[in-house]
Amino acid sequence: MEQARKKDVIRETDAEAIRLARTLVRSARFGALAVLDPNDGSPQASRVAVATDLDGTPLILVSALSGHTAGLVADPRCSLLLGEPGKGDPLAHPRISISCRAERLERGSAGQARAERRYLNRHPKAKLYVGFPDFAFFRLDPQKASLNGGFGKAYALTRADLITDSPATAGLVGTEQSAIVHMNEDHRDAVDVYARAFAGVRSEGWYVIGLDADGVDIARGDEARRIFFPQPLSSAAELRTALVELAKAGRAVLAASE
Repeated sequence: MEQARKKDVIRETDAEAIRLARTLVRSARFGALAVLDPNDGSPQASRVAVATDLDGTPLILVSALSGHTAGLVADPRCSLLLGEPGKGDPLAHPRISISCRAERLERGSAGQARAERRYLNRHPKAKLYVGFPDFAFFRLDPQKASLNGGFGKAYALTRADLITDSPATAGLVGTEQSAIVHMNEDHRDAVDVYARAFAGVRSEGWYVIGLDADGVDIARGDEARRIFFPQPLSSAAELRTALVELAKAGRAVLAASE
């Protein structure tokens, strides 16, 4: 009986839950990282700034002087809690707890260079210390996750629910940054259209901080938003068309609301 009640609490994972989970991960600026203390095995939690790799894997930049770094090195098992509370009851806002295995990225490797580029797009002030010899990037590879979308909205997610497995990802490794620069230098009006039409904001001055097979990450100061393409990219060559079509659709949404 008890096991049946527990199963009833967890809803069946659907497309809406997966999109919410991916939104929380892609739009997060910081999170709570829990590791095991290498000295006595006790749990230890700390705040970390986060970004994502092209496939949605969380990225962190940490100092070797930090206690949580020693924990990750000794035991790669960790948990990452994401989701920023808003007004009112903090437990009424969505959050996700991800069980991960940490992988340190070797300085000078292709993976480390990509992580640094994407992390600095999200956290440009980290340029002040990203090159310090005691700092290192870790990928937090998701194993499973618990999503709480609000009262009565609990889901158990798998790695496949969180990670973007697309043939477009490999091609975007070499083209994403130039596309970001192009959008931010020549098409900031389109980025504002994305923000107002699909992110529900009224402000202007938004800029692109990430592009991947599923969508676009945009920011304005400390605010970040996630916008999904109507259909995931099947190749990197489709990115330009997807961005143009997203702007057209956004302008149509705004015109219809006037």
